[in-house]
Amino acid sequence: MKKEKLNIEYPLSARKPDLVWQLISTDHGLGRWLADEVIEQDGIISFTWGQPWADHHTLSAHVVERTKNSHIRFRWVEEDDPDAFWEMRIGQSELTGELCLCVVDYAPTSEIEDLQSLWDGNMERLHQTSGL
Repeated sequence: MKKEKLNIEYPLSARKPDLVWQLISTDHGLGRWLADEVIEQDGIISFTWGQPWADHHTLSAHVVERTKNSHIRFRWVEEDDPDAFWEMRIGQSELTGELCLCVVDYAPTSEIEDLQSLWDGNMERLHQTSGL
């Protein structure tokens, strides 16, 4: 099934990309806001939502590309669309000049609104846990 690309830009209050980079590129950083547990091993990151000893859901993603203080790109292990990936990129707003987090993700057209809501919730947790 062909997927639609979603591009979202979220403003950040950080002045330097170092802190943002730690939160989007390490298992410890991602575990603070993106999933309940995040483990990286051999270029594969496993994301678990819920408690591992109780009801939970785990997905694993290959780290396809990682450029320090710039971006990280993932592809879900079970992804069947060769063009689909998800990426978080540290950017600079054209309007304000401030740092922003640019997210690229893919979903079937019928699920794009849900995906947007999911990322909005993720970013709310990022703001709450880090002050960004």
